[in-house]
Amino acid sequence: MASNIKITAALTCFNRKDSTLQCLQLLKTAADKANVALTAVLVDDGSTDGTAEAVLAAYDWVKVERSDGTLFWNRGMHRAIEIARKTPTDFILWINDDTHLLPDAILKLLSTYTDYSRLTAKPVVVVGATADRETGTLTYSGQVAVSKSRPFTFRRVWSETEAVECDAMNGNLVLVPQAILAVVGNLDPVFEHAMGDIDYGLRARKAGFSVVVAPGFVGHCSNNPVAGTYNDASLPLKVRWKKMLSKKGLPVKSWKQLTYKHGGAFWPLYFAWPYVRVLISGVIASLPFVARSKSASKG
Repeated sequence: MASNIKITAALTCFNRKDSTLQCLQLLKTAADKANVALTAVLVDDGSTDGTAEAVLAAYDWVKVERSDGTLFWNRGMHRAIEIARKTPTDFILWINDDTHLLPDAILKLLSTYTDYSRLTAKPVVVVGATADRETGTLTYSGQVAVSKSRPFTFRRVWSETEAVECDAMNGNLVLVPQAILAVVGNLDPVFEHAMGDIDYGLRARKAGFSVVVAPGFVGHCSNNPVAGTYNDASLPLKVRWKKMLSKKGLPVKSWKQLTYKHGGAFWPLYFAWPYVRVLISGVIASLPFVARSKSASKG
């Protein structure tokens, strides 16, 4: 790979010092193998475990920006990207600090970019797919809507041998050229934590750019557990509802922004349905005959 390619990684973190340091070390290994010039911007969103200090001591190619713990993922990434795009660079690489790259990861992303941009005669967004380290199963990747009538229900797509087009993406590892940033812009800071990556892929597609998943896996990253979230049906309705409205759940402002921007005339229905579904399932689970049925099945 040509040595004149410049990549600036953008990432945000909170109290995962060991994972963040490992992420950066493996990122540098992958960049060296691809023979590209690497810099990075890390937004430390109020870590108290010494992450910022450890990164500054270990990696002089990383610029650390400190925040107060109010940014969460999307707004932390928005700030990191805003700083990164001001530096002389060809690509911004989004990467989660719990995404640990394989040595050929950046080679795969750049190779996919070169091949697909030639095919489409336009710059493209390239997504890297990750696997669970223990099971080897797909965890994060590009996504496609399951149907036109369910535009916000996605399934992940990936191929071991070829690039695959997608509608949206998980933001764990995404290569975005400056040419697309100049048109599409940054992540939308309206999103409080999640959903900004989904929105960005949809925006890129609407702007006429392809979003593609590179073939094979490029790293490891475990799935976030369902247990303890608003999707955990074993929790009481009151607890699930509180978690649903929290920043890490399905906050009203963020979800409204996504459905309004991409849901067309039926966006109010798409917006309301997840909240209605949780309320209905919670009410049903609390009914006496359901409780008795569960007790009988355990016996």
